[in-house]
Amino acid sequence: MTDYLALNRANWDDRAAAHAASPDYAVAQLVDGTRRLSDVVEFDLPRLGDVDGLDGVHLQCHIGTDTLSLARLGARMTGVDLSPASLREARGIAARAGADIDYVESDVYAAPTALRGRTFDLVYTGIGALCWLPSVDQWAATVGALLRPGGRLFIREGHPMLWSLTDEKPGPTVEFSYFEQLEGQVWDEGGTYVETDHAFTANTTVEWNHGLGEIVTALLDHGLRLTALAEHDSVPWCALPGQMSVDERGEWRLTDRPERLAASYTLQATKT
Repeated sequence: MTDYLALNRANWDDRAAAHAASPDYAVAQLVDGTRRLSDVVEFDLPRLGDVDGLDGVHLQCHIGTDTLSLARLGARMTGVDLSPASLREARGIAARAGADIDYVESDVYAAPTALRGRTFDLVYTGIGALCWLPSVDQWAATVGALLRPGGRLFIREGHPMLWSLTDEKPGPTVEFSYFEQLEGQVWDEGGTYVETDHAFTANTTVEWNHGLGEIVTALLDHGLRLTALAEHDSVPWCALPGQMSVDERGEWRLTDRPERLAASYTLQATKT
């Protein structure tokens, strides 16, 4: 298998500072309190419920804007990410916002070891995370190892239906695998998903899709019980340029008949 960790780490390292400076992440507003929560956490507040007093870990936390948001809701948060550059930004954001958040450098599968066996009431994963992992079964094993009995997984993610589409043809067209494949899809693309003028140099990534049934089955196989699953017709970035429109909350959906596309989902499960 391609050394996906090295390639993907370099990609995220290259983009961390630009993401923190981009208006799309609204770091300045989060730091000064003009905005209390990130758009991603705000979207799922009705499903997230009360997290006050919970010990939480945010896997693949990137620059930590969602981690900070969960801390502001009262959770005692730890963030985990493979990118040291992303974690430098996350630590700086937390310090400027006056938030006590522990950040640990680790890839997802090594997180139980990196966290020295600590367990949590809440494992949180934000959108655009699972596509960087080759095995959803191994991810589910990690979640199971990190949760205390009765603890909860909360994830909002891009829908595997969305990840199977290409924007290079007229209209949404199925081009890529819906189901997990042994070899990942290798991409060589400049740019990024937020507004920035920065020119990047680390542009090769390796990504995988995971079918919704594969995700649910993996969680069941590792001792979790599905408690909620909601599919949404929107995502918080323009995933299909030229085919999507944005609403007042910053969510993007198909301009033409958005009911055709399950663009993201929110899943919750508890450890039995």
